[in-house]
Amino acid sequence: MHGAEHEHAAHAVVSADDTVLVVIDMQESLANVMDAREAVTGAAVLLVQAAGRLGLPMTVTRQNPAALGETIAEVREVAGVHAPVDKMAFDATHDEGFIARLEQTGRRTVVLAGMETHICVTQTALGLLRAGYAVHVAADAVCSRRSSDHAVALERLRAAGAIVTTAESVVYEALGEAGTDRFRDVLRSVKARPVP
Repeated sequence: MHGAEHEHAAHAVVSADDTVLVVIDMQESLANVMDAREAVTGAAVLLVQAAGRLGLPMTVTRQNPAALGETIAEVREVAGVHAPVDKMAFDATHDEGFIARLEQTGRRTVVLAGMETHICVTQTALGLLRAGYAVHVAADAVCSRRSSDHAVALERLRAAGAIVTTAESVVYEALGEAGTDRFRDVLRSVKARPVP
């Protein structure tokens, strides 16, 4: 394998020691118009809980909170004390505070959850790819008001080099193995998640 191919293959699987979770704009005004709110929230909450238990750094963004409101309670309750990055740009990488937080972690893999898939999630994912990050988008933890926008955005992200995955795939890849205390701890969150 050549250097670039090896690096891509290395980042094709989520690793607990090289991954950051970013929750994009899961705010009340957006969530209230999403048909998939309950399922997407459940997947995002699973990611947030697992990140906390596995020691993954996490950043939560809010798009124009004066207009779109606070991060939804379900995420706030499990995220703990995380000062959100407030932004006006759809692409979070245009915010210096956001980039500074990522760089402070020293990690090069970003898992994305949030709203809306075809706007802020896509633009942030593309910005992260341009900046050299490996990007995993949890398809079941992102949504758009229209299912067609969501589907096209996932196709576009895949074509651009993002890895389209699911919340449980991310969690199990970050765990790496069964039989550990971490596994048993995270498994409780996996089992608590309703099956649609």
